[in-house]
Amino acid sequence: MTPPALVASDLDGTLLRTDRTVGARTLAALARLRERGVPFVMVTGRPIRWLAEVVAQTGIPTAPTVCSNGAVIYDAAADRIVEHRPLAPELLADVVARLRDSYPTIAFAAETDDGLRHERHYPVGEVSAKVRPGELAELVATPAIKLLARLDGVPDAVAEQMAASLHGVAEVTRSSHDCLIEISAAGVTKATGLAWVARRYGVAPEDIVAFGDMPNDLPMFGFVGHSVAMANAEPAVRAAADAVTASNDEDGLADYLDRLFEPAPID
Repeated sequence: MTPPALVASDLDGTLLRTDRTVGARTLAALARLRERGVPFVMVTGRPIRWLAEVVAQTGIPTAPTVCSNGAVIYDAAADRIVEHRPLAPELLADVVARLRDSYPTIAFAAETDDGLRHERHYPVGEVSAKVRPGELAELVATPAIKLLARLDGVPDAVAEQMAASLHGVAEVTRSSHDCLIEISAAGVTKATGLAWVARRYGVAPEDIVAFGDMPNDLPMFGFVGHSVAMANAEPAVRAAADAVTASNDEDGLADYLDRLFEPAPID
């Protein structure tokens, strides 16, 4: 394929190594993109507050960052949200009622503009002032960027079941190997977030290459002209991609970008 006009990448499992660092070769590849004037767009399931460690390694992004699976577009240079598509309280209440009826032991958390509010039995690994417990009524009382649901089960099977029960009501996906399900407003995916950024740059989908590793990357793969899965990606993601590169721990993104931009040999 010809060199892309825009490069998009997931973060965890793709741009970031397993230890959450960005490899030296990947940093060099990002620097070459900047020199060529090719926008690099981070497209992640992470909320804004989890971007600091990435920005510390890569520098402040010049392109807007697609956060929370497309629900938020964040301009890091200006430190402001430029697009916001949350779940409305009435929708949250409906989704929570449907899922608790089907999964009595389910635990919920709601990602909001000011942090994470979670039920007391929802397991959290983050300790900060922005993460606090609350009653379920509090979780659904204000708009949420993303609703998180934890339960026991086979992740793929649970996600498929939830997607079927919430079809047309909300988007269901996952970006974790355990049974953590992520729910966004209907029509909100990484694809819609990336489409917003692409329009800003005047770049057509067919001129974008995107990298990813988990099911929440699949809508983005369907949107762009060329999709690349990491070697460590889940089987369904590798099967859906146009190409597969080396793993995140082997700087697979850098490997692939170097091949894309390397001049073709002259016969």
